[in-house]
Amino acid sequence: MPDIYLCTQGNGYQPSYQQGCLQGTRETVLKTIESWIRDFNRSPIIWLSGLAGVGKSTIAQTVVEWCNAQGQLALSFFCSCNTHGQSNPHLIFPMLAIQLAQKHPKVRSTLVSLLRFNPNIVYGSPSDQVEKLIVKPLKSADFPTIIIIDALDEWMDDKSQSAILSAVEHWIQDIPMVKFLITSRPKPHILASFHLPLLSGLANAFTLHDIAPDLINSDIRLFLKYELSELATWNGLDKWPTAAQLDLLCNRAAGLFMYAVATVKFLGHKHTLPNEQYTIIADSPDDTIHEGGVEGVHGGLSLDSLCISIFQTSFRGNDDEDDAIVRSVLAIVVLATCPLPPSAIATLVCLEVGEVMSILGSIQSLLRLHKDPDQPVHPFHKLFSDLLTSPTRCADERFHIAPGKFHSEIALGCFGVMNETFKDGLLPQDHATNCEVTLKYACTSWYIHLARAREKATALTSALSLFLKEDVEAWFEALGSLEAATVTVSARDEIIPWLREVRFDAL
Repeated sequence: MPDIYLCTQGNGYQPSYQQGCLQGTRETVLKTIESWIRDFNRSPIIWLSGLAGVGKSTIAQTVVEWCNAQGQLALSFFCSCNTHGQSNPHLIFPMLAIQLAQKHPKVRSTLVSLLRFNPNIVYGSPSDQVEKLIVKPLKSADFPTIIIIDALDEWMDDKSQSAILSAVEHWIQDIPMVKFLITSRPKPHILASFHLPLLSGLANAFTLHDIAPDLINSDIRLFLKYELSELATWNGLDKWPTAAQLDLLCNRAAGLFMYAVATVKFLGHKHTLPNEQYTIIADSPDDTIHEGGVEGVHGGLSLDSLCISIFQTSFRGNDDEDDAIVRSVLAIVVLATCPLPPSAIATLVCLEVGEVMSILGSIQSLLRLHKDPDQPVHPFHKLFSDLLTSPTRCADERFHIAPGKFHSEIALGCFGVMNETFKDGLLPQDHATNCEVTLKYACTSWYIHLARAREKATALTSALSLFLKEDVEAWFEALGSLEAATVTVSARDEIIPWLREVRFDAL
């Protein structure tokens, strides 16, 4: 089970960069959840819903930490459409089972035997997985368990999300002393699932963006005061920020915690003093761009506008050629099937690693960027990707990433990497780490980008023809060394519709 192995490394089911709530903030919702956890006579499910940026994942992480501190058994899975393993709906319950086996010796032997006897359970339906991996072990163990599934809406496939909820609905009454905390944005199909007769009777909904604005603003102000005081001390600033400056930032955030987080990162730019960075925010015009098209989420300077302001400030001296290079690098950050390191991005776009690090470093307040170019780079939030790929939300066309165009470029980059490597008769394990990562990515993701490509059909069909004539045998061998043979089926299912679309009948 290679996918499970990969996901368990470095606590892959729970992002290491996710932090909990600052002490003294989000007390209302945390006390509500803590009270619910203690009382097993109450509903077994809480659905914590809220718009992007209101702090759902931070609260989920805090609940995990609280459960651990209280000696409660907490199993958690933090979904992410940008991270390998965390975007695979077939892995959620196997990963929870692995945590269960790790944390409780009483059920370890049972689960290990089951996975050895039936390793294909990872490809089974969510309902079968819940029955075999969760219900049976917990019935035999008979101890209270809290299961946290964060950001369920991160998965692109609505059917997968609904299948997870259906499995929970079907089996939850058969699991003794278990509670589910599920977080997501209030998407229509998820909302509909929670309104199903059985599930609606078992679940309570807690909507974060419906909390009294005064409470949210008070928490955001406390967060900003603490973080900016740390910046002031670090930079030797006296009496900064002022109460008026905190008021302005808090009013601009207006309930969006992610705005406050982004603001702190922006003010903490390593090359400019925080008070000078603050001037950029203070001088920016007000607007009414709302996240997700929902009115009244936040006013003043939106998170979108703040991001665009960062881009414009960072790349103000660029010409058209420079802007094109920036877009090519950003396209891989936002469109790659999993986070890639700058060294791999450089190979895919035919740039020097230093060039890529310079571009990403210019907007590091929007990214999780390591000094080591062989470490993956992550957008700080899904809003970053949504903004750049939306022609309506991205107010500056210099930074707009048209998915159809750039999937074409990334697919061509993948073909180029494979062709250059395979003609030398090399496989992934024959390479240095950064080259190995790039080749692995090319081998397992080229067809995904090809299926989403909407430009450069002639170049892509030529590259595909060359691949099928010269590289396909080496590709099969490479997949074998990566224990990823099932990729071939997925590749077939993805490229056939694309071939029909471009009327490519040379095969």
